[in-house]
Amino acid sequence: MFDEIIAYLESLTSQAQSIAWGLPLLILLIGGGLYMIIRIKFLPFRYFGHAIAVLRGKYDNENDAGEISHFQALTTALSATVGMGNISGVAVAIAIGGPGAVFWMWVSAVIGMSTKFFTASLAVMFRGKDSAGKLQGGPMYFIVEGLGRKWKFLAVIFSVAGLVGALPVFNVNQLTQAINDLVLKPTGFYTGLNSNLTLGILLVLITSLVILGGLSRISNTASKLVPSMVALYFIMVLVILGMNYEVVPKYLGLIFTDAFSASFYEGEAFLGGMVGGLLLLGIKRGAFSNEAGIGTAPMAHGAAKTNEPIREGLVAMLGPAIDTLVICTLTALAILVTGVWETTSNNGVSLTASAFTQTMPGIGKYLLLICIAVFSISSLFSYSYYGTKCMSFLFGVKNSSYYKYIYIASIILGATTTLDMMIQLIDTFFAIMALPTMIATIILAPKVIKEAKRYFDTLKKG
Repeated sequence: MFDEIIAYLESLTSQAQSIAWGLPLLILLIGGGLYMIIRIKFLPFRYFGHAIAVLRGKYDNENDAGEISHFQALTTALSATVGMGNISGVAVAIAIGGPGAVFWMWVSAVIGMSTKFFTASLAVMFRGKDSAGKLQGGPMYFIVEGLGRKWKFLAVIFSVAGLVGALPVFNVNQLTQAINDLVLKPTGFYTGLNSNLTLGILLVLITSLVILGGLSRISNTASKLVPSMVALYFIMVLVILGMNYEVVPKYLGLIFTDAFSASFYEGEAFLGGMVGGLLLLGIKRGAFSNEAGIGTAPMAHGAAKTNEPIREGLVAMLGPAIDTLVICTLTALAILVTGVWETTSNNGVSLTASAFTQTMPGIGKYLLLICIAVFSISSLFSYSYYGTKCMSFLFGVKNSSYYKYIYIASIILGATTTLDMMIQLIDTFFAIMALPTMIATIILAPKVIKEAKRYFDTLKKG
């Protein structure tokens, strides 16, 4: 009976995901991002150096409105995006789509950089006040403040979807799978549901300690954990690439050629062909990885201590570059050059683990597990903040704490359910969140362009 219920729910979430990630959303995310890049004439891309200077704190001013620094805002946003999407999500994309899926993830990232610039700029430009009178940023606030009260229904749709989209079920599911596959099963300590339940309870305790402390504790924790783990992961993948250097050019080339041939794609056709299906897979996994256009990251960037919206837009733009162009590419190459994507039937985090275990027997899987644990747990902190902000917008600050308890309880759900259902569920609600975010961002884009021209002109004169 239980198996039948799970099978029915998987079928239901699969259908919902298929509808949500159809052609209209693809046009909105990719078409909307391209429209904004062209409208602003690629202007933000010329200021990478300035973006890094802002990130390093050169323009920080303690008297500016906001709660956290530019660096803390980016690491808080990255702690949500640099997570299982980079390690497990890339593996899922390659397992289904082959090397070509990586190319479309890159396309998603470049367009996503433009989208992040606009959404984060708007998050600061149109900050609103919550029911306690505290300044807040994010899509729900820039929709109401930028477009007016008549558009509030979009803000409500975003926030309701955010309550589910921010739940940590995918990250917890993959972390549990990683610990089981890399530690408990090889050592004979795996006991099925009991193991998963124990891991879930342990994650509940760790997460509770941080998220009940609010944004300052979340951002402080993220700013310490994320950079060190990115560095460790980077070094580990360079070792794998170094040990397989002779095939690196081959697979880099295959990423480009397979993107337009879809020779390894095993999913459903889209827009009449396999290349269309591969394109959709890459865009979807790219969006899940860097969340550009979804609307989560602007909630973190909206809390940045700055009175210059464009500065935060430039900092946010670095997110997809770090997240997808660097970290996702490293994961993809590790999986491809070791050949595990063709020699094993593994999927998700297990596929990535196979690449590390094959190249660095003994120590590789444990180093990967450390990165996975930190990435996943730091993601839990940020997503709780996003969900709480959605709850606060819908039901007031005094009721927002209830979400934290729902969130904590859902960790147990994530630890004990199947991967397919979790991916489909979160994908569906991410898609719903993207609709109001992108509609509002496209409508408000001219205001960002005007502000950007003013800011960059002032920068040239200064």
